[in-house]
Amino acid sequence: MNLTRKQLRLITRVCWTLALSVAAIPFLFPFLWMVSSGFKSAHEIFGAPSLIPQSVRWTNFVEIFEYQPFARQYFNSLYIAVVVTISTLILSSLAGYALARLRFAGAGLLMLFLISALMVPDEVTIIPNFFLIGWMGLTDTHMPLIFLPVFGSQGVVAVFLMRQFFVSLPKEMEEAGKMDGLSRFGIWWRIVLPMSRPALAAVGIITFLNSWNLFLEPLVFISSQHMFTLPLALNNFTDPYGMPLWHLQLAATSVAVVPILVVYVIAQRHIVESFSMSGVKG
Repeated sequence: MNLTRKQLRLITRVCWTLALSVAAIPFLFPFLWMVSSGFKSAHEIFGAPSLIPQSVRWTNFVEIFEYQPFARQYFNSLYIAVVVTISTLILSSLAGYALARLRFAGAGLLMLFLISALMVPDEVTIIPNFFLIGWMGLTDTHMPLIFLPVFGSQGVVAVFLMRQFFVSLPKEMEEAGKMDGLSRFGIWWRIVLPMSRPALAAVGIITFLNSWNLFLEPLVFISSQHMFTLPLALNNFTDPYGMPLWHLQLAATSVAVVPILVVYVIAQRHIVESFSMSGVKG
C-alpha cells in the first residue's frame, strides 16, 4: 500500500505524540500523586498505592489555613517574588544593555568578575551576609529575601542572559533612534526593551521560580511564624513530635504550585522564543 506524503506526515506526528506522552509519564506522575494525596488522609497515603482517593477529604485544604497563618505566608512569598522579579528585570536589563553596547574601560574585566562570582556557592556567603544583615538591623524582616537575590548570584545570571540577548540584537534600529535624537536611556526604553520581551519573560520566570522556592535565606534570617515564606511554612506542618503531617504538607504543596503554573503558562511562548534567539553570540 502506497501512502501519500500527507499520510506519512500524519502517522509520524501521531507516533511522536504517543512517544512523548509515554516519556512524560515519569514527570507527570509525581505531580499527580502529590495532588491526589492532598485529598487523602494520612493513613490512606501510606496504604495501598492509588491515584484515586477512597474518600475525598476537602477538609485538608481548610486545615492548612487553620494550622498556621498559611494565607499570610502565601502572601509573603507572592509579594516577595513579585518585587524580586520586577527589580531584577529592571536592573539586569540596564546592566546587560550597558555591558552589551557601551564601550568603557574594564568592561571585559567586569564581566569576568561577574561570571566568576557564580562559582561561589550561596552557602559560602550566607554567614557573612548574616552578620551584615544583623549589623543593618534587618533580621526577621523580608529585606534580605529581596536584596540578596537581586544583587546576588541570581541577579548575575539575569545580567548575563540579558547581555547575551542584547548582543544578538541588530544595531541598526538603535542607530536610527540616535538619529531621531533619543538618548541612551530613551533607546533602551523605547527600542531595546520592546524587542526584548522573550528574554525578559525567560529571566522573569527563572527569577520568580528561584525566589518562590528560596529556603536557605528565609531559614537563616526569619524567625517569626507570620513572616515565614512558603518553603518554611511547608516544612512547619508537623505533629508535636516533629513528624511530618503528610496529608497537610501535600495539600499545601498543591496550593503552592499554582502561581508557578500560571506564570509558566502565560510566559512559555516567550521563553521558547528566548531560548531560540539568545545565547548564540558572545
